[in-house]
Amino acid sequence: MEARLSKFALEVIYSPKITDWGVSYDGRRAEPNNLPVKFPLLLAQGAEGIAVGLSTKVLPHNFNELIDASIKILKGKPFTLFPDFQTAGIADISNYNDGMRGGRVRVRAKIAQLDKSTLVITQIPFSTNTTTLIDSILKANEKGKIKIKKIEDNTAAEVEILIHLYPGISPDKTIDALFAFTACETSVAPLGCVIEDNKPLFIGVSAMLRISTERTVHLLKSELEIQLSELEEQWHFLSLERIFIEKKVYRLIEEETTKEGVISAIDEGLKPHIKHLKREVTEDDILRLTEIRIMRISKFDSNKAQDKIEALEGDIEQVKHDLEHLTDYAIAYFTKLKEKYGKGRERQTELRIFDDIEATKVVLRNTKLYVNREEGFVGTSLKKDEYVTDCSDIDDVIVFLRDGKMMITKVDAKTFVGKDIIHVAVFDKNDKRTIYNMIYRDGKSGPSYIKRFNVSGVTRDKPYDLTNESAGSQVLYFSHNPNGEAEVITILLRQVGTIKKLKFDIDFASLAIKGRASKGNLVTKYPIKKIELKEKGISTLLPRKIWFDDTVQRLNVDARGELLGEFRPSDKILIINQNGKLKTVIPELTTHFDEDMIKLEKWIPKKPISAIYYDGEKERYFVKRFLVETENKEDSFITEHPNSQLEIVSTDYRPVAELVFTKVKGVQKENQVVDLEAFIAVKGFKALGNQLTADKLKQVNLLEPLPYEIPEEIIPEEPEVTEIDTSDDNTSLNDDGQITLTLE
Repeated sequence: MEARLSKFALEVIYSPKITDWGVSYDGRRAEPNNLPVKFPLLLAQGAEGIAVGLSTKVLPHNFNELIDASIKILKGKPFTLFPDFQTAGIADISNYNDGMRGGRVRVRAKIAQLDKSTLVITQIPFSTNTTTLIDSILKANEKGKIKIKKIEDNTAAEVEILIHLYPGISPDKTIDALFAFTACETSVAPLGCVIEDNKPLFIGVSAMLRISTERTVHLLKSELEIQLSELEEQWHFLSLERIFIEKKVYRLIEEETTKEGVISAIDEGLKPHIKHLKREVTEDDILRLTEIRIMRISKFDSNKAQDKIEALEGDIEQVKHDLEHLTDYAIAYFTKLKEKYGKGRERQTELRIFDDIEATKVVLRNTKLYVNREEGFVGTSLKKDEYVTDCSDIDDVIVFLRDGKMMITKVDAKTFVGKDIIHVAVFDKNDKRTIYNMIYRDGKSGPSYIKRFNVSGVTRDKPYDLTNESAGSQVLYFSHNPNGEAEVITILLRQVGTIKKLKFDIDFASLAIKGRASKGNLVTKYPIKKIELKEKGISTLLPRKIWFDDTVQRLNVDARGELLGEFRPSDKILIINQNGKLKTVIPELTTHFDEDMIKLEKWIPKKPISAIYYDGEKERYFVKRFLVETENKEDSFITEHPNSQLEIVSTDYRPVAELVFTKVKGVQKENQVVDLEAFIAVKGFKALGNQLTADKLKQVNLLEPLPYEIPEEIIPEEPEVTEIDTSDDNTSLNDDGQITLTLE
């Protein structure tokens, strides 16, 4: 096979004088046994192969970074190497392991949100192409892992794959799902294996580059040595030629008739003039002198000959200097390569640390989970039984039984988990906030115990006993709490003997949260007749962060959309709609929002709200500042007239508005800027407010607020929180209600 070498290849590969040549297959030509490569091509291009019992996978690296690293090696400085792929994309190299066995590189496509219903892929992962990538997306869609409307491949010179989504599908969640279930994220396992002295050698890319750099220095030295030898030969012959002509040695051969006589005559004629030469004159040198043409002798210019010799002497000195300073010469060589060929070879792949995507959080829950509590079955095929929640085929299910047993199992069509199920939900092993509150009777007639626990460190399909493992134990009260809520319950005892106190309250907030294996605290040694819920609980855990995804208009705890803040048990969100109504509610993940919502934020009770509105009855613009007076109830803060309309609303401490007036009879009034805090004091929620202006307004703009230092009394106090025993912390999050068992 023949190939035309590029300019770069001619510079770093083609060097005939130091190439190891062999005979071609037909014996008529010479061909290189191997090429003297003066650049780490293996690391630049990467390599992959498999042989008998061996394989290798060297990932490609960046041209300029390889040169920079080689220079650092020559300077004795530390360096690091990371892969760079021509397909670009994004790579997580935190576990690259220097390209050795056991390492792993995660590579992702570059996905952006074009609009609320369209995603665009502009770069694809290493080891994929647009066809395989699109096929993987379509397969994930068919299996129900993701939900997409259609895909368009507009790839030409640049990659462009458009993914169209159905209305109501979160682009953020879809992007994560693409990484989790399609070839938009791939994992590459490098394996650095090379052949050295005909033996396999397992090494990292840093060691490969060191060997390559040393090899380059060796080859550069060989080239310099050959160059020095050639220059010295040129200097030697030019010096002989000058002596031969200037000293008229050629005249001594006029009387000679034999070859031997000619050689002898020239040799004798040169001897008086060759003391300055660096080596002895050989017979070959004399024969070359005899081949000089008469015309060259007649036109010989002594000055020009001397100039050539001096130039050669300068070149010889330079080569000797380079050999003496070989490291500096190699650094200059690499620097020249980068200057000449490095432009346009900048890094393609962006390096980033990836967040682990929990597949169960981004998978499309396209099936329903059912339960038959009495018979003890859970599954997706029990459609005649009780519906529990939506789920996916990769979810786990957590089940609690009346006898105090607990088990986690994979979602399936129908699975027997044990009779008398009291609670079933989708299990999320990474949730840290769900707390279970439970009271159980120890044995058939033993004392009752109370406990708060989280679920962790479990093996799938293995039953766990949450009681004291006494025969006949029974759960008397159970609740699961997605945000660590602690309710107050009332215990009613049976009349046995001379018991005086048959009714008392217990607050779960007084109990420490421990592991599922804890025995719990003693409630009573007497039989319990009934347990009633007296007061719903509030969270006893640290605040949790809540985000709002504007595309799907839902709250979440998965960092999707805009962060609303950290919420404690009593914290609420403020919702203001364009119709002039507002309300404050506890931020439940199931909360729905109206389409005309214009403001959503964490509510600070003592922070005033400012509004400018048009009153339909008075036909005037009014401004008001007020505090929310009624919680958990939607109420209007503008007048009820059908023509009343909200212009602007602000929750800034010192808002500023700009009034743009309507042109009247050709006269345009200048815009007016109003400091609302100075314009009106905080009044009641139902107050009409102050008239803003009697002039007709064309537009009202909200400007940047004035600076304001928040008083300490406005900042909410931090509540007490319950510490969780995290010795086996691995809990789940669900939004179901609680179950209370009553024994009659």
